[in-house]
Amino acid sequence: MSRKILIALKTLTWIACLSPFAMLVYQAVTNTLGPDPTSNIALTTGYNALLLLILSLAVTPLRQLSPRLSWLIKFRRLLGLFAFFYATIHLATYLVLYLDFDWGVFKTDITKRRFIIAGFAAYLLLLPLAATSTTWAIRKLGGKQWNRLHKLVYLAAICGIIHYWWQVKPGVLSPMNLTITLIALLLARPVLHWFQARRVRTSVLKTS
Repeated sequence: MSRKILIALKTLTWIACLSPFAMLVYQAVTNTLGPDPTSNIALTTGYNALLLLILSLAVTPLRQLSPRLSWLIKFRRLLGLFAFFYATIHLATYLVLYLDFDWGVFKTDITKRRFIIAGFAAYLLLLPLAATSTTWAIRKLGGKQWNRLHKLVYLAAICGIIHYWWQVKPGVLSPMNLTITLIALLLARPVLHWFQARRVRTSVLKTS
């Protein structure tokens, strides 16, 4: 892929990732966030955090399916950081707009409200991943340790999905699409690994 096309794709990715945030800012300025502005901000930022996190998880399986898609690796970090960006705004919305920095209520929530526990756990798992997303961190940790640490992203995504399901009312199926996508991506890794191992064994048998 040429450098110009890659730059154009990255520019479009930035625009796409920032669009939900820009829309929230516009709605806040024009006072069109709806009857429950806080809920609108929380739902928008939470959903986009999960969506971008799951999209970042899709990069590796897609690359394994076709070598022609190897360029997707250049977008995984970007998608992951934008997921953390929206997760941070989501958490800030809860702390500032819902709790008004009432740490007594937060202490109660974090010990008794299961959807808060799952959401906070997801954020804590994302925190070290975002902190070690730089090239310097990869060199400092070493490739193996860095890869091992960043497998926490799967647990973070699972906690995020659980947080979503526990937050919505019973019978509401809005988390279903993201849940199915995440399950498919989690299953894709061992399946693709098995196919690759089988391909290698077949190749070895043919040359022996």
